[in-house]
Amino acid sequence: MTTGIINTTLQTPDDEIDIIVLTKTLWKGRKTIFLTTLIFGIFGIIIAIFSSKEFVATTILVPSGNDATSKLGGLSGLGGLAAMAGINLTSATGNDLSPIVYPQIVSSLPFKLELMNTLLEFEDIKTTTTFYDYYAEVHKPNLIIKYTFGLPGLILTAIKGKEIDLPVSNKPQKIIELNEKQKKVLLALEELITLEVNLKQGYLTLSARMPEARPAAQLGQHAQELLQKYITEIKIKKAKSNLEFIQQRYDETKQKFDDAQQKLASFRDKNKNVSLATAKTEEERLNSQYNLIYNIYSELGKQLEQAKIQVKQDTPVFTIIEPISVPTKKTKPKRIKITIIWLLLGGIIGSGVVMGKKHLNSIKNTWKEA
Repeated sequence: MTTGIINTTLQTPDDEIDIIVLTKTLWKGRKTIFLTTLIFGIFGIIIAIFSSKEFVATTILVPSGNDATSKLGGLSGLGGLAAMAGINLTSATGNDLSPIVYPQIVSSLPFKLELMNTLLEFEDIKTTTTFYDYYAEVHKPNLIIKYTFGLPGLILTAIKGKEIDLPVSNKPQKIIELNEKQKKVLLALEELITLEVNLKQGYLTLSARMPEARPAAQLGQHAQELLQKYITEIKIKKAKSNLEFIQQRYDETKQKFDDAQQKLASFRDKNKNVSLATAKTEEERLNSQYNLIYNIYSELGKQLEQAKIQVKQDTPVFTIIEPISVPTKKTKPKRIKITIIWLLLGGIIGSGVVMGKKHLNSIKNTWKEA
């Protein structure tokens, strides 16, 4: 009987990385890895040293106010009565403003154009200057950052070509036209102002970033005031429109009431001792017209006071939890973090170069054998 001996051989799959071989390959190419890491580390140190400083001023506020729905429902009851006197009480309706829209307000073109006029105080400038003048004439981009991180953007700009400089007309117009400088400043402003809405907690966080501490606080303060202004104008727009509408109807009715009162008094003075049926009928007609207009005039007076109260109720109140203050510490650049990132990047690229060379040599040897 023949006894068969089965030999089992443990084989490593082709796709499994041999840690020992990998480590040996990296060790052989340690000079390349070290040199690449050193070059990237030096480059990172240069960027960390010459990166522009950045200060952040932050405020936290809570907007509160009643729902901007009209409480002037009494006008609908006057519709038929007012129609008899030739007065139209039809009014427009509107909706309340959702907090989700707040970031859209900050990023809107009118808001940013108004914010560009913020007066700022810089240490190296003797007089106050606007945000627009500073970023259009004074501020110069960091050349190292510009030709490293910003190099792809420069290449794309060169490919597309320079945009035509459109002059801004001083005449009132519906369409806003921006020149090249304004576009440049707007792009800078978009990166420096941020608004975060916490729907769960119900508060807003507004942040302003600038190269110096005091200008950051000044820009943040103006942005906060503008945001409150825009939100208030939008929220009371309907109530204010209703107030203006009722005020116009009230003034018209007051004039009608004065005319009717004057006609009735004049008729009675002229017909004191007249007992004709036609005179009595005319007096009753004038008296009925007077009473009708008086009722509308009196009711509109009440509605006018309610509309004034409604505007006050719809005006939002902003509770400032964290007011704007001049930051004491810069947030950027984080030099140690930048240097570490560049060192890691250099090590990864150096290891990739070593492994790439080995793979390329393997392909060449296989090609020769084939």
